[in-house]
Amino acid sequence: MSETASRRAGGPPEVRRDIHGDLVLPCLNEADALPWVLSRVPPGWRPLVVDNGSTDGSARIAAELGARVVREPRRGFGAACHAGLLAAEADLVAFCDCDATLDPRALTRMAEPVRAGSTDLVLARRRPTTRRAFPVRARVGNRALSVMLRRRTGVRLRDLGPLRVARRRALLDLDLTDRRSGYPLEMVVAAADAGWRIVETEVPYLPRTGRSKVTGTWPGTLRAVHDMRKVLR
Repeated sequence: MSETASRRAGGPPEVRRDIHGDLVLPCLNEADALPWVLSRVPPGWRPLVVDNGSTDGSARIAAELGARVVREPRRGFGAACHAGLLAAEADLVAFCDCDATLDPRALTRMAEPVRAGSTDLVLARRRPTTRRAFPVRARVGNRALSVMLRRRTGVRLRDLGPLRVARRRALLDLDLTDRRSGYPLEMVVAAADAGWRIVETEVPYLPRTGRSKVTGTWPGTLRAVHDMRKVLR
């Protein structure tokens, strides 16, 4: 039975055997970056582009390039990420920014410890390839949050990067509620509280394509830090 027929019949969708994982790509006006990002999705990973209200044709471009497009009208990074998680069907789910700062090909290496059962959550620690790739304001905010995370959970991480991979069912069981910039941090906090084995691995971090909606300005960075601090209370 096809996936469509299975859904019409009321049964669970069939997962293709050649799919190892679903890659959630939250997207808001990333038309220029999408071709680069989608061309680097490794074999066995299915890209789910979650359109969060784009006005630049991002959804159309993603569909033309073969990605599955999920629409999430509620604005917010967390809303887009969670919509992608709910739409995912594979055992493994990864998240990655859609701005061409991170190469999805890193998933092949990152996912292996999760697939093998030796860890539960792998995070990508970003290694900037140029100074422009990781602005000072973003590094300052990230470092402060890492310190607060360690105090709150005891987990020692040097980065709270958006590229990460875990098992879908376990992620759903975390019951994450933040729908703004605090979603990535809430995932780590909830995972730590649940006793997950959390590791990070270094990946190159490139200058983004286009202007950041979060770290592109000090006000955007401060809003993100504010959202994340609420998660740590």
